[in-house]
Amino acid sequence: MAETELPSTLPANVRTTIAAHADGIPFRARAGYTHRTWARTFSSLPELFIQPESLAEIEKAVTLARRCRRRLVTVGSGHSPSDLTCTSSWMLNLDRFSRVLACDPYTGLTTVEAGIRLYQLSAALDSAGLALPSLGSINEQSIAGAISTGTHGSSLRHGLISESIVSIKITLADGKTYTCSASERPDLFRAALLSLGALGVVVEVTLRAVPGFSLAWSQTIDSDSRLLESWDGPLWKQAEFVRVWWFPYMRRAVVWSAHKVPSTEASTRQYGGPARPAFLDTRLGYFLYHNLLALARWIPRITPWIEWFVFGINYGFQNGEVTRVSGCDVSHRAFLLNCLYSQFVNEWAIPLYRGPEALQRLAAWLHRLQPGDPGYVEHGIPFSAEGLWVHSPVEVRVSDATVYTSAAEGNRPFLDPTPFDGPALYLNATMYRPYYRDPSREATERYYKAFEWLMRDLGGKPHWAKSFEVSPAEFEEWYGDDWREFCRVREEVDPEGLFVGPWHRRYILGEGEGEVEKEAVSRLPLEEVGFVKEKARGGGLLVHGRQNTFELA
Repeated sequence: MAETELPSTLPANVRTTIAAHADGIPFRARAGYTHRTWARTFSSLPELFIQPESLAEIEKAVTLARRCRRRLVTVGSGHSPSDLTCTSSWMLNLDRFSRVLACDPYTGLTTVEAGIRLYQLSAALDSAGLALPSLGSINEQSIAGAISTGTHGSSLRHGLISESIVSIKITLADGKTYTCSASERPDLFRAALLSLGALGVVVEVTLRAVPGFSLAWSQTIDSDSRLLESWDGPLWKQAEFVRVWWFPYMRRAVVWSAHKVPSTEASTRQYGGPARPAFLDTRLGYFLYHNLLALARWIPRITPWIEWFVFGINYGFQNGEVTRVSGCDVSHRAFLLNCLYSQFVNEWAIPLYRGPEALQRLAAWLHRLQPGDPGYVEHGIPFSAEGLWVHSPVEVRVSDATVYTSAAEGNRPFLDPTPFDGPALYLNATMYRPYYRDPSREATERYYKAFEWLMRDLGGKPHWAKSFEVSPAEFEEWYGDDWREFCRVREEVDPEGLFVGPWHRRYILGEGEGEVEKEAVSRLPLEEVGFVKEKARGGGLLVHGRQNTFELA
């Protein structure tokens, strides 16, 4: 957009301020854009949607937002189901700022613009004979979004995806761009490695890739009792990458494990080649399950039958070795998982050794087991499971931030939710939204209250990209000095709250106790406040905020 082509919907004083800063650097902004999360759980209507194509344009957008007294939100794929990326102010998208700037096939050092999506980065690395050391189950996020929310894979040999990051460039509220690393501005680096969008705009990332590899994988399904028996033995150590899907009504679990092999045609043939599409990856399977989930909104009691039927077809109805399937594919494809449908996701990290207790207690609660029933344990959850039917599977994954990442090395994020002294277990409780329609809201809220109560009881912390209800006071207690350091850095680099919205107020800055105290909270000058939510066309909630300060600087 040229400097004079400003949307007529902008207030006159904002248009005047933008026009006064015509300097030959484009300000590519448009109005009328609707932002939706991937799951359409939330949507919003930003005043401006800005897509810069250069660092100078990003710095200009930040400067103009500050001078126009507008909050600025950076967004990529919007894969988080929360309202973290929603705004009625200005939204910055870096999809057009996504080049590979440097890639050394000998050292693995690779520098990219921060808007590059993981699938684009993986393809570029693959062409250079390189790969990311670990990935999560999806590759739609930008590299900035993935590290800013604590994305992880499933391996005892890896921690968060950010462990491979060597340095970051970030544009702060003053409109200037700074480089940070473990040795240069280390506090800013540890904050920016998991920033939640609260510090500035991550614009450039340098990471250390590894030689390219394929994954030879195998998968079996068995009773969850067999899973628990092997928990402290071979389960998580049988291969470099292991992940589990647990089906609470069938009391069965799928175990997927994979080890590295050379990315050659010979090794691909030796280990079975790319997998055939699973039933749920076919058109028939996709729509059959989708419609059964929709039916279960009206007849919740059929949910266990759906689990038995659909996942039996997908994985097999038997247990043990007869269910084993295997294959081999290049790493960035082998890691991927079909997320299927719109969903609510509540995921927490607990100490790995508490995993069996977590699954046994959750199963006892969901099945409403009584003393003397097979599998009974005292769950202690103070919420009723009567009339509650939940979706499956519960995804079970591991990571260990003590392998490559530590506070001593200066590259552990302040807000890393995993334990300091050992491996973490991630439990992911999903509730699907068939055709973008919520399941019973009362049941979902009760399930998540019970799930979060159990995770707290087991010493857990929530995954930042998911849905949760936790107070800043709880976070401060759990993270201690790291929490206080993150808040200190945030205050230093953005004292006016240019990058702060209602999500940050709820979970980081705090709102006080009770309605009187909430009104008395001192808001930051540029903070966006007062999200009002209403039902959106097509499902989910449409959120509206307002700028705390409307006067121009």
